[in-house]
Amino acid sequence: MKKLNRVGWVLALVAGMIGLSGCGSKSGDSGAAEVHKLTYSVFFPPMHIQAKTAISWAKEVEKRSDGRIQITVYPGGTLTKAPQCWQGVIDGISDIGMSCFAYTPGRFPLLEALDLPLGWPDGLTVTRTATELATKYAPEETQGAKLLYVHGHGPGILATRKPVRKLEDLKNMKIRGTGLSAGIATALGATAVGMSQPETYDALQKGVVDGTFCPIETLKGWKQGEVIESITDTKDIGYTTSMFVAMNEDSWNALPEDLQQVLLDVSAEWVDKHGEAWNQADEEGLAFVQELGREIIPLSSEESARWQAKVAPIVEAYLASTAEKGLPGKEFLSDIQAKIEEARASQP
Repeated sequence: MKKLNRVGWVLALVAGMIGLSGCGSKSGDSGAAEVHKLTYSVFFPPMHIQAKTAISWAKEVEKRSDGRIQITVYPGGTLTKAPQCWQGVIDGISDIGMSCFAYTPGRFPLLEALDLPLGWPDGLTVTRTATELATKYAPEETQGAKLLYVHGHGPGILATRKPVRKLEDLKNMKIRGTGLSAGIATALGATAVGMSQPETYDALQKGVVDGTFCPIETLKGWKQGEVIESITDTKDIGYTTSMFVAMNEDSWNALPEDLQQVLLDVSAEWVDKHGEAWNQADEEGLAFVQELGREIIPLSSEESARWQAKVAPIVEAYLASTAEKGLPGKEFLSDIQAKIEEARASQP
């Protein structure tokens, strides 16, 4: 009888140990922590520096989470195309997405100020400012997704199939743009053609468009320098295209707090990494077009003033539109302009 009791006690102890080993494991694997497998849709092609920066972000998240978050990155718009990326995040087609706010015109009325032709000095300034102000204002237009950070390219320039030296040269030219950059082309007297970056190389090559507004990095990063002949330096009206890195709300809420904090911490660090990558890419883009022998055309101070006067109504239209919608556009724009002046003052 005592022997049977001893056997029963041992069996009970083993059963208890097995039960304890399964506690806290949602996956059902003995002692294993739950692994959250996420998808990340990125519109940049895989060899673009911003796609590489996104991939390094995903790897760092996996490292700091001890493998509890695993992210599969789909570059080149293979999971959702650039204009559908934000809605794809909302609908859960991807857990995380990176694309341009401007690809869905009118959907982000307050954040449109980021893309105005304000003479942005560089991508790092854009990226820091955009993330800071998107967090500060937390506009209703971004609700429905968890915005992790925002980044944006350096000052937009004009790249064309034939030289543009003055405003009059733009007459009858078809210039590709996105969102507000398309509006810039119209304001300057060209015919604007709305188009995402992945479509632009073929459009330039085939003459569907005569030129494109873009950061100079695009001429290397998207190979568009191969199909243009000259660059007009329009940095005095330099716009940017701001880009979100956003997460599906259900996917975000499914994470425990410690893993949410990992995503927030890594994202905060990657703000400067993306901004620095934009600056580096602009330097490489300039070197690329110089190697190709493309003409780079500066604007005289007088000509530049003419261009600035032409785009000024775009800023006024933004202020009127946001006021009509009851949005703090004036304050948002003022904050941007202060950041731009601060950045310029700190540069040598």
